[in-house]
Amino acid sequence: MKRWIRAVMMAAILCWTPATASSAEPAAGQPLPDFALAVPKDAGLRDYLGLSGGATFRIGDIKAEAVVIEIFSMYCPYCQKEAPVVNELYRKIEGGPLKGRIKLVGIGVGNSPFEVETFRKKYAIPFPLFPDGDFTIHKLVGEVRTPFFIVLKTRQTGAPKVIHAKLGAFESVDGFLEFVAKSAEIK
Repeated sequence: MKRWIRAVMMAAILCWTPATASSAEPAAGQPLPDFALAVPKDAGLRDYLGLSGGATFRIGDIKAEAVVIEIFSMYCPYCQKEAPVVNELYRKIEGGPLKGRIKLVGIGVGNSPFEVETFRKKYAIPFPLFPDGDFTIHKLVGEVRTPFFIVLKTRQTGAPKVIHAKLGAFESVDGFLEFVAKSAEIK
């Protein structure tokens, strides 16, 4: 009986481990899980990302040295509260020497294209937002809570590398921007 219980427990552990290992929360030093996003229809957003066309792209295709991904939901009150702060981060990047070197994108987990567009309009989001209505990307990044920020170093060989991952608001826009530039080795 003990052997049987031990065998069942071991089988459960072996079956459970690979499933959870593939959906771990992003961690510094790890590659970003691979996923594709639809190329924005808006020419200004395509230009911002440095994309020339096609139907889909990957984060590594974005023309930047670092990319900050905000995992959000339009229904998340913390995401709503953080929206003006993230907009300020965008303005500081675009209005200073880091323009073109750091880019922002948002992924709306569980949100349809309509919901993402509603969030964009309500909070005047100037950077690209993408729907993840079926939670595919959300599962790939460990089903993190929102808002969750993933900072990636993108100009290297291989997949973009996570250099920072954090749940919730950042302390200050200037401090976060300085941290991103330093961590991505942007001079």
